[in-house]
Amino acid sequence: MIDEELVQLLTPEGERVSHPDYQSTLGGDEIFGFFRDMAIVRRLCNESTSLQRQGQLALWAPVQGQEAAQIGAGRALAPMDFTFPSYREHGIAWCRGVPPEDMLRIFRAVSNGGWDPQKYRHSVPTVVLGNQALHAVGYAMGVQRDGAEEAVMTFFGDGASSQGDVLESFVWAASFNAPVVFFCQNNQWGISTPSSLQSKVPLFRRARGFGFPGVRVDGNDVLAVHEVTKRALENARLGGGPTLIEAYTYRMGAHTTSDDPTRYRIDAEVEVWKHRDPIERVKSLLVHEYGFKTKDFDEVGDEADVMALKLREDVLAMGRPDPITMFDDVYAAPHPLIDEGRREMIELGISGGSR
Repeated sequence: MIDEELVQLLTPEGERVSHPDYQSTLGGDEIFGFFRDMAIVRRLCNESTSLQRQGQLALWAPVQGQEAAQIGAGRALAPMDFTFPSYREHGIAWCRGVPPEDMLRIFRAVSNGGWDPQKYRHSVPTVVLGNQALHAVGYAMGVQRDGAEEAVMTFFGDGASSQGDVLESFVWAASFNAPVVFFCQNNQWGISTPSSLQSKVPLFRRARGFGFPGVRVDGNDVLAVHEVTKRALENARLGGGPTLIEAYTYRMGAHTTSDDPTRYRIDAEVEVWKHRDPIERVKSLLVHEYGFKTKDFDEVGDEADVMALKLREDVLAMGRPDPITMFDDVYAAPHPLIDEGRREMIELGISGGSR
């Protein structure tokens, strides 16, 4: 795993290592904030998995193992930057301030999105693989034409990197020098397809063929991810164009709750990655370098438990939407075909609406 092309600032044991191009100047309290973020996101994710297993969610996409990649990147964003996620970016949504219960609305099947993208500068989840990359580049080109000093970042997995939408977005971003950062979380499995089958070279090298830089970072090292992402975003805001970041990480659980990873990967591989856990890595640093105690971590655990219980209560309290609302956001302006569909639904008695 460790090679000269991989940016790393913390070993799996939580010891600092130097890098010629990147260094972290964050203090203990800021790093502890990263720990808190990761611990809470993992606890909420585990609660969401339980909710799905109990029939309260239609589906769930676990993020366990990828917390450092998402928190490191999410905390590098500026308030006015805009993000375009896939369906697994719960850590990014957390960093953007999206309430946990809103993250679950689409999985509860009570919303087509869950939150106001403009309020949080974070688009709603995209389930169509790679489609969000095109959305991001289009938005970034708009930012560029407005003359705004903002950056755009989009997130996708190694599986989506094989989709035409992602590669087409690379072309557009390079051609127009768009202020966008492509963040690929290479968790090494596109559902059951290993990344080694999708690409004969590390994914970050693909950027060179499109004419912009690519960087490979240890995705389980929250400090390295934060520094690499921060620099790429700064470059985008200053007119330097796109960057591809490949965060080399691992999906500890299933692709989604409809998946059984034991059918395609071996236990020994999972065991290796358990020892590279991103939360334990930064926890070790906090203990040995900054003197944090067990009670400090326990307090975060207690806080996360309270939030998980509140999340469960909020999900169970979600009501079913009136089916008529499916017509509300199809187009920005009224359309005769949409009006016709709405009238037919009301006439059939499927909805109690009278719009």
